[in-house]
Amino acid sequence: MNYSYWEYKEWFANNDFVVVGSGIVGLSCAIHLKERFPKSKVLVLEKGLLPQGASTKNAGFACFGSTSELLSDLKTHSKQEVFQLVKKRWEGLQILRNLLGDKNIDYQQHGGYELFFNETLFEACKNKTEELNQLLFPLFNANVFSTAQNKFNFQNTVPSYLVNKFEAQIDAGKMISQLLKTAYEKGVKVINNTTVLDFSEEANQINITTNQGEVSASKLFFATNGFSKKLLDENIAPARAQVLITSPIKDLHIKGTFHLDEGYYYFRNIDNRILLGGGRNLDFKTEETTQFGQTNRIQNKLESLLKTIILPNNEFEITHRWSGIMGVGNQKKPIVKQLSEHTYCGIRLGGMGVAIGSLVGKELADLLD
Repeated sequence: MNYSYWEYKEWFANNDFVVVGSGIVGLSCAIHLKERFPKSKVLVLEKGLLPQGASTKNAGFACFGSTSELLSDLKTHSKQEVFQLVKKRWEGLQILRNLLGDKNIDYQQHGGYELFFNETLFEACKNKTEELNQLLFPLFNANVFSTAQNKFNFQNTVPSYLVNKFEAQIDAGKMISQLLKTAYEKGVKVINNTTVLDFSEEANQINITTNQGEVSASKLFFATNGFSKKLLDENIAPARAQVLITSPIKDLHIKGTFHLDEGYYYFRNIDNRILLGGGRNLDFKTEETTQFGQTNRIQNKLESLLKTIILPNNEFEITHRWSGIMGVGNQKKPIVKQLSEHTYCGIRLGGMGVAIGSLVGKELADLLD
């Protein structure tokens, strides 16, 4: 690479800390490292023009689990484990809000609603809300879940919802913009379009091979989530999430964040539009990929949900489609650990990156203790 002496010295050589990934976790980690070690040289490497995983490609849900999701988790996790999952998600949201400010991320707490196709499943979840409320009461000092009637006039679903009054929504683009602004103000450097291909560890240094040349650092932090399998031998797999958004809808009365089918489908209002995503459960194998894109099977299902359930009496067009790559595994708990003397990782956010990403980033930086 044809770098000048100035470029090499300023960006590529003698970094104290290099963070791979400029999503929520990576930028939060870099910010906390700079706060703890103000004189350190912190560099973030991002393989995309923008963060390439899910940080700016998600639905902007500030959520921590619907009733059916949490009840499903209780089948494979203990009550204490589920409580800790929710606790970390809630703490992560407070870290994000305190760091960036609600106005800067367009934080709006309109509540979360879970819709059901099946009356039997609705009744089963409804009958368990008291158990969930008791489990989470020490964290919120209030009941989280309640029941409400179909005030949004959705069709072909059970005519009642389960409501989470603490759930909110954000603007994911504003969130990352504000994280970048905060990182720059603290002196963190970010290089985009830079893919980490390999790394090697010496006694006092990490040598990082990228498509833009060699980078050196004293410590290396991976915040690569769904792309981690290419570089790390950890229990994590990619999971693609497909999303679409409608044209503006006049007098749109839907306001809030909505979950359907144990959270595999989700939608919300944004700028008088409906944003809808999900459908990974239709084809888990195909969606276990790091390739961005859409499939007809899932997109057709999403459009069907819009026409038959969400907006049956509205004219609309689909104006944009995209996908994001999450990191999942057989456990919901994120992987935050030291890998070797000089390398660390904070990965496997399980589709809860908005909620837990800021906390994982902080915990990743705190591994230096």
